[in-house]
Amino acid sequence: MDGFSAERQLVDYVQVRHEEVAAVAAAAAGKLTGKIGVAMASVGPGATHLLNGLYDAKMDHTPMLAIVSQVPTTMMGTHYLQDMDENELFASLDTFHAQVSDARQIPGTVREAIEKAYATQSPSIVIIPDDLADQEINYRPVDKRQHVGQPLAGTNDEVTQTRALLEAAKRPLLFVGAGIAQAQEEMVAFATRYQLPVVSTAPAVSLISSDFDHYLGAVGRIGTAPAYEAVQLADLIVMVGTQYPFARFFPEQVKTIQVNNHIADLGNQVAAEQLVLADAATYFKQLNESQPSPKQAGAFLAACQTAKQNWQGYLNQRVERATDSLTAEAVIAGLNTVIDPGAVYGLDVGNNTVWSLRQLRFDQHQRMTMSAWFGTMGYGLAAGIAAKFEYPERQVVTVSGDGGFAMVVQDLLTQVQYRLPVLNVILENGGYGFIQQEKQAVGEGDYGLRFNNANWAGVAQNMGAVGLRATNPTELAAALAQYRTLVAANDLRPVVLEAVISDELPLDTSRMILDTSRYGQAEVQQYRDNQQFDATTYPSLADLLANNF
Repeated sequence: MDGFSAERQLVDYVQVRHEEVAAVAAAAAGKLTGKIGVAMASVGPGATHLLNGLYDAKMDHTPMLAIVSQVPTTMMGTHYLQDMDENELFASLDTFHAQVSDARQIPGTVREAIEKAYATQSPSIVIIPDDLADQEINYRPVDKRQHVGQPLAGTNDEVTQTRALLEAAKRPLLFVGAGIAQAQEEMVAFATRYQLPVVSTAPAVSLISSDFDHYLGAVGRIGTAPAYEAVQLADLIVMVGTQYPFARFFPEQVKTIQVNNHIADLGNQVAAEQLVLADAATYFKQLNESQPSPKQAGAFLAACQTAKQNWQGYLNQRVERATDSLTAEAVIAGLNTVIDPGAVYGLDVGNNTVWSLRQLRFDQHQRMTMSAWFGTMGYGLAAGIAAKFEYPERQVVTVSGDGGFAMVVQDLLTQVQYRLPVLNVILENGGYGFIQQEKQAVGEGDYGLRFNNANWAGVAQNMGAVGLRATNPTELAAALAQYRTLVAANDLRPVVLEAVISDELPLDTSRMILDTSRYGQAEVQQYRDNQQFDATTYPSLADLLANNF
């Protein structure tokens, strides 16, 4: 710690209450900025607490560095207090990890760890025994070097083949992932020029304006109905910037084109008709330039756009249902009224993620970070800490379920200590709703999934934050008005908005029984009745194509 104290003008040390929060915040910082996030922990339990954040960084392909201490070299392997094999602990990360054995190795090892983290977009771990950290060495800094390669381009033959497949398809679809982060304008131009509906993975939701009328939302359980239906009816999917793990469940008849700049990601999840090793922005430009004028909009895109409008109508109905109590949809709709154009969201794991991705505004450069593939609960509050340090002038909002918030509530004190005016929204329903929905799907009950809550608004007040609580629309409106007043007064206290919501599960969009030509009228009607998903509000995409387009 004395070393960090001496470097305080160059290195900001953030003191958190739990090492897991440090690691998750470091991972979130990496996702938001593309720059390496750094966390450190002491020996033994401090090291083990880092694992959640390290695995989150690994699975979301994020550069991260963890610096971990170890017992003195003379005590290693002697069953000394907290003596454990940390090399073995971190070996399963399959990324760079090294334990130094001489103090003179420390600078070079840390440098190599950082380079490997960037090169592999994954976490690196450096283990430093306590006695080595205290030694003084002669060290000459090495100049920083940056190696920037040329963007990968597709060949002319590959462009020709992609265009031929698009030309032959009757219902082509663009499916994008987080790999389009540097290709957003090119993606919009491509979808517009070729008149394609667009769906995305969940992590890519914030990369596409929710106002883009070609965009249908994310695919899967935390996605939208029109996105699910479009994938089911498509005959060609152009998959760019993702090795989507659920692509193996695409309909058997669909053809796939996969474009990715990592050769190891090509063909991993689906047997594609065409595999293209190329940078997303570069290949989109190549395809755009090869199509001199925009194509005519087809029936498939038109039907998808109508389905998107109908889906919004369904969500609006869910908002309007909140009269004496709150629906989650009503809370998110209210939250949208206080969101700034440059807001940064930190989303926790659970049904709160579903509601947030379906309704939050991503129309004016808002950013979002989430624990996409590792799915570690408690991510939201930690991400809020990282986001506010990285973007101190921007509004930062976290959305958590009560289960996830309870796991990391102690680090609300970190937000208080550093005067981070984060808005932390808790959707409280007294249970693990996401898991409850999984168990319901296989006919099981909710044993072990319910719990008692504290008064989180009261807890926030006791910690030195602002606590607001809402149980109905009137109280929600008052709480949001109070939040606006705090922002206007430049109050630097974090805010906890505890919204007690009805115990209703979000519509599961991982498998929807809506197409009568596939399932039959009786089965579709039973599904709609069970899900309270009315055909008048939301007719199926198949019906729209058959009857109107």
